[in-house]
Amino acid sequence: MPARQDRQRHRREGLSRPAEDAVLDNAVSTETPEGIVFELRPAGLAVRYCAFMLDWLIRLVIMAVAAAVAGILGGIGVAFWLVLLFVLEWFYPVFFELSASSASPGKRALGLRVVMDDGLPVTAAASMTRNVLRVADFLPFGFAFAIVCMLLRADCKRLGDLAAATLVVHEGRTERRAAAIDDVAPVVPERHLALREQAALIALAARASTLTAARLDELAGLAAPVAGHARYEGPALTRRVLGVAQWALGRR
Repeated sequence: MPARQDRQRHRREGLSRPAEDAVLDNAVSTETPEGIVFELRPAGLAVRYCAFMLDWLIRLVIMAVAAAVAGILGGIGVAFWLVLLFVLEWFYPVFFELSASSASPGKRALGLRVVMDDGLPVTAAASMTRNVLRVADFLPFGFAFAIVCMLLRADCKRLGDLAAATLVVHEGRTERRAAAIDDVAPVVPERHLALREQAALIALAARASTLTAARLDELAGLAAPVAGHARYEGPALTRRVLGVAQWALGRR
């Protein structure tokens, strides 16, 4: 019931609903023991598949070179090749996940890394667990269980991630930030605004400088009916909405 009331309140205020935010951002919020909340952006199936193929090609090249050397060394070379095959299959991901980058070369090339659910670096036990369970993810063939599991979950976890409490996330990157509200001139609203509507616009404006420009444009579009500027769109609409927020703050 409280969740339903929250959705109704957000709908009345004309701002984004929590469920819609999750779809727009595809982000997972986590809170540290110190009470700091931050967001992780789970990597989807397509980019993880590409990272897997890059790592597979790297291992394939290593095995091909090792096979050529093993052919020269004879019996000892074959034994060495088999040991190398075992190490690459089971410890190649673990070695890189426990490194400073927390990512194999394939993941690092695509800007991904493996972390714990709380955003902390992955532990040795968790890394071993998620990689040992690749056997289960492969079943019945072609990593079918992993694909189905990732498609059914918003955080794109496979079975190994569920068991190890890990996430594969996009590395944080510098994005173009939206302009601060102080850069926007006040705009008189086209209709009377209730106090709760003014409060909602002020709350959006307070977050403006922490959002990317694209994300702010999305939220401003949802707030347009409240600000009374539904005929605008894009950055122009955003500036109008922020301008009304300036007006609500008493800046004339």
